[in-house]
Amino acid sequence: MTDMPKTEFDYDLVIIGSGPAGRTAAIQAGKLKRRVLVVDRKDRLGGVSVHTGTIPSKTLRETVLNLSGWRERSFYGRSYRVKDEIQADDLKARLHMTLDHEVDVLEHQFNRNHIETLYGMAKFIAPHEIEVATEAGDSTRVTARKFLIATGSRTYRPDTVPFNGTTVVDGDEFLEMGQIPRSLVVVGAGVIGVEYATMFSALDVRVTLIEPRDTFLDFIDSTLIQDFTHQIRENGVDLRLGSAIEHIEDAGGHVEVTLENGRHVRGEMLLFAAGRMGNTDRLNLAAVGLETDHRGRLEVDRKSYQTSVPHIYASGDVIGHPSLASTSLQQGRVAACHAMEVPTVPESPWYPYGIYSVPEMSTCGMSEEELNERGVPYEVGIARFRETSRGHIMGLEHGMLKMLISLKTRRLLGVQIVGEGATELIHIGQAVMNLKGTVDYFVQNTFNYPTLAEAYKIAGLDAFNRMPIPKEFKVRRPIEPPAQTSAKSSAKTTVNTKEKSSGDAGGSQANT
Repeated sequence: MTDMPKTEFDYDLVIIGSGPAGRTAAIQAGKLKRRVLVVDRKDRLGGVSVHTGTIPSKTLRETVLNLSGWRERSFYGRSYRVKDEIQADDLKARLHMTLDHEVDVLEHQFNRNHIETLYGMAKFIAPHEIEVATEAGDSTRVTARKFLIATGSRTYRPDTVPFNGTTVVDGDEFLEMGQIPRSLVVVGAGVIGVEYATMFSALDVRVTLIEPRDTFLDFIDSTLIQDFTHQIRENGVDLRLGSAIEHIEDAGGHVEVTLENGRHVRGEMLLFAAGRMGNTDRLNLAAVGLETDHRGRLEVDRKSYQTSVPHIYASGDVIGHPSLASTSLQQGRVAACHAMEVPTVPESPWYPYGIYSVPEMSTCGMSEEELNERGVPYEVGIARFRETSRGHIMGLEHGMLKMLISLKTRRLLGVQIVGEGATELIHIGQAVMNLKGTVDYFVQNTFNYPTLAEAYKIAGLDAFNRMPIPKEFKVRRPIEPPAQTSAKSSAKTTVNTKEKSSGDAGGSQANT
């Protein structure tokens, strides 16, 4: 494939999808004063992140915690609530306000950076040309020098699950519930499943979380998962690990789930949250010679986000792991710079994971399991939120911060946090890791008091006090020089000899 002259193209860059990756790519290219078009199949900007994914789920979580009075229950008891009867409309009201604001901000950013938009379903018809079909039945053809595929992902919907949009739903449909169920079955203990399961448990909904595997969220340190598992079970979540599903039945007024071990689970609603698929099946990628994996994801060069076709890039959930809105924002910017042939700073090696469950979790860097696999000698520092004054003020009964320190270099290798504010606190550890800082940073520096950030100081001292003492901190006691010691010994010997001589029968002195 040979590039056509720039003047023959309608745009320098066409971006398919307006989620986090597409958004930052468009703004970056716009600031470089390039001709940019964003194509989105929906009639509003924002993609899955704004409308059904990241922003809605996190808004829902905050609404649940506020209306339920969850954060105050340690003071006022488990029966305490800010609003006694919480309805689905109460949850949706704040959700819609937040989404409208997000879209408004995004539209303003596009306007001031002179980014054009086109709503419709895009597909490739030639290496440098796409066709966009609108809902009205019209179609438009557009050419571009470079393309960025940022179409994101959608929920995985196997044929064996009887989805009906009301009692058996996927992650997107879940947000449109007509009423809050009294009991909820969540299938899939991934990030989405865990977030929704724990959110609704905070509303005192009876939740059963089913995961076919014996473990869940395996990318997180096992110590953190153990602490988290204890907390969510204490909060009322019935966690069923190693429970493969044999059959799901829509029984009208309830949903019946049969497990392979013979047990049955019943609930008013079932949320199926076991995996996602890349949105690539309608792009006609064969026209440009691109192929995807079994989940519809594209393979790219992780430094430039270039696909095997040089003028086509891809970023965000459509390229798979780590599938985070935060990393997608970075990927889109880097991809746009490379596509527009503009040098840019590389991405940082360490980025945080944030899981907005109840309690929330966040990690950055390596886990103990990874360090053991690599044979890296390390020390652990742990702080409990209840040990901090801020924790007492907030009424925190749980929560912990764990850090892993290299015994060889004293560098911080990983931070894991579970509890209130985990996704905010993690950035302190992230900064220290990316700047190659050591445990000494936490010991030497002062943290605001009282704050949860003090947990870094406590965990740092915990590790510091059990590590070998650095040479510069060792106490050296003065040692007397060997010559002085010999002189003192000789003096003592002379004195002893004289004393002994004077104690004899006077023979020595008489003979002298």
